[in-house]
Amino acid sequence: MNFKIILKSVLLLTFCFFEGNAQEVLSLEDAVKIALENNYEIKIAKNDLKIDQTNVAAGNAGMLPTATASISQNNNLQNLTQTRVDGNTISLDNAKNNSLNYGVSLGWTIFDGFRMFARKDQLQELQKLGEAQLKLTIITKISDVQAAYYNLVQQQQQLAALDTTIVISNQRVKLAQNRFTIGKASKLELLNSQVDINTDKVALMRQKELYVNTKILLNQILARDIQTDFKVASEFTMETKLDLTELKALAEKQNPQIEALIINKKVAELELKQVKSGRYPTVRVNTGYNFAENESSLGFNTQSSARGLNYGFTASLNLFDGFAQRRNEKIASIQIENSTLQIEQQNLALSTQLATSYQTYLTNLELVSLEETNEAIAKQNLDITLDKFRIGTITTLEFRTAQLNYVNAKVRYSDAQFQAKLSEIALKELAGTINF
Repeated sequence: MNFKIILKSVLLLTFCFFEGNAQEVLSLEDAVKIALENNYEIKIAKNDLKIDQTNVAAGNAGMLPTATASISQNNNLQNLTQTRVDGNTISLDNAKNNSLNYGVSLGWTIFDGFRMFARKDQLQELQKLGEAQLKLTIITKISDVQAAYYNLVQQQQQLAALDTTIVISNQRVKLAQNRFTIGKASKLELLNSQVDINTDKVALMRQKELYVNTKILLNQILARDIQTDFKVASEFTMETKLDLTELKALAEKQNPQIEALIINKKVAELELKQVKSGRYPTVRVNTGYNFAENESSLGFNTQSSARGLNYGFTASLNLFDGFAQRRNEKIASIQIENSTLQIEQQNLALSTQLATSYQTYLTNLELVSLEETNEAIAKQNLDITLDKFRIGTITTLEFRTAQLNYVNAKVRYSDAQFQAKLSEIALKELAGTINF
C-alpha cells in the first residue's frame, strides 16, 4: 500500500467521522447571522440604543409645557368657641369645617438661557453614542465568532492529521507483525509499533475532546443550544492583500472606539453650554383654572365657593451662588480638554495596534508559505520512508521520526493558517471593516 492509498483511506475515515457526527454544515456567514440574531450582548446593546432613541424628545429636553390636575379635600371636627365684637360668645361642639379644592394648572419655561436646546442636541449625540457602542459590540462579537469558527477549522484539520498517523501506525503494526511471524523482525519491533499506535490514539482522543469543547464554545457565542452538532469548512480562506495605509485611513474614519470618543467630546461641549445657561435669566409662564368650596358650621359664612382663571409669569436670575457657576464652567471646560486628550491617546494606541498587528500579519503569511512547503517535503519524505520500511531497509526509529515529522508539519501548517487568519481578523476589527 503506497502513501496515496493511505491518504485516500484517511480522507474516507475523516469523512465518515464528520458525516456520522454532524447534522449541520455551518458556514461562516450563517454563524455570523445567527450571532447577530441571538447573541445576548448584541441584544442588550440594541435595547440600550432603543432607550437612547426614546430619550431624544422635546419634552425630555424641557421644551414642552407641563400640565397638572390636582384635587384636595380637608374635613375637620372641632369644638369651637367664638367671641364676637359685641361681646356675645357662641360655642359649638363637633363643628364641621370642610374644604374642597380642584383644578388644572399649566406651566411652561419659555426661556432658560438656551439650555433646553443644548440639552436636545446632547440627547441626539447620546443616541449616536449608543449607535457607536452597538457597532463596537457587533464588531467584537463577529470577531469572536470568526476566531472561534476558524479555530474549529484548525481543530478539524488537526484531527485529519492525527487520523493520518493512526492509519500509518496501523500499517506499521501489520508490517511488524508479518515480519515477526516470518522471523525477520524481533518482538521488540512489534511491541514498539504497538506502543506508538496507542500513543497516537491517545493524541487523537485528546484532539477530539478539544474539537468538541471548541464547538461548544462557538455554540455559546451563537447563543443557541450548546449541544447543537455541526461541521465547519475544511479550508481557510485567506486575504493576503491588506494594506496598512488603507487600513489606517479607514480606522481613523470608522473605528467605533474613535467614533465614541469624538461623540463624547461633543457631549462634553454641549454640557458646557448647559452650564453657561445659568448666567441667563429663566422665564416661566403659568396659568390654571381652579375650583374651591368651603363649608363651616360656625361663623359669618357657613358656605362659600369660588372658581376662576389665574395666570402670570415668573422670572429669575442668579446674582450670586458662591462662585458655583464659575466653578461648574471650569470643570466642564476641563472635561472637554480631557475628551480631546482621550481622542489623541486612542489615535496613538490605534496606530500602534495597527502597526504591530500588520507586522504580525505579514510574518504569519510568510510562515504559512514556509509551513506549506515543509508539509510537502515531509509528505515526500514519509512516502519514501514508508516504501523503504516495507522492504526493511530502514529502522523503525527512522520510520517513526519521518511519520512524526509529517504529522507535526501538517499541524504547524494548520496552526500557521489559523494565526494568519487571527491577524487578519484583528486588523479588520481595528479598521472597523469586519464584514457583518
